[in-house]
Amino acid sequence: MTMAKSKTPMANADDVAAFLEQNRDFFKDHPDLLEKLELPAKDTGTGVVDFQSVLLNKLKKDKSDAQSLQRDLIETVRANMHNQNRIYTAVLVMLEADSFDELVSAITQDFPVLLDVDTVNLIIEATSKEIPFVQQSGIRFARKGTVEKWLGDGDALLQDNIDGQEEIFGPGAGLVKSHALLRLEISPNTPAGIIAFGSRDPEAFHPNQAIEQIGFLAQVVERCFRLWLDVAE
Repeated sequence: MTMAKSKTPMANADDVAAFLEQNRDFFKDHPDLLEKLELPAKDTGTGVVDFQSVLLNKLKKDKSDAQSLQRDLIETVRANMHNQNRIYTAVLVMLEADSFDELVSAITQDFPVLLDVDTVNLIIEATSKEIPFVQQSGIRFARKGTVEKWLGDGDALLQDNIDGQEEIFGPGAGLVKSHALLRLEISPNTPAGIIAFGSRDPEAFHPNQAIEQIGFLAQVVERCFRLWLDVAE
């Protein structure tokens, strides 16, 4: 006796809709099927979703988002390269100094122009003015504990939308609306210090900003100080 073959039940519209709802990447994995579908006209007048229009708009949005991301990445890379070139130039200016006075002058007078900031200050803790190198023009005195007050145990502090502090920026404090403070560790036998970059732009420096480049510059400043002061690390 020949047994009748059982027919596979056909999926209805609800089944298809449920499947697509659970597998939203289906057409992404099978884009060729879209060419075989009969899609509703752009204006059906029945409240039916215009599938073709939705897909087209999504593709346009995806393309626009991708282009926007690409532009942002390009701008970020260009900005990083520009900043990197500024740092390299600042390092070369320091290395060309013929005296310790010229080194300090390069940092406090040339850096603001080279790095596009409004002020750069060197702050050294001291209990008196008897420390020879601290008497150089361009280096500011600070009370003992100032470095710990601002940096704690960290090496850097970047803040935006602030009012500049006179103990850091002196007479130029009124200009400063954002700053980057980096610890200077010249040697165990010299006082603690800070190199401070201040900008009138309230968002020039901010807490989430990467500090690799400006941190590298601070390390070069430390090494130049050691060379001119002939002190060990």
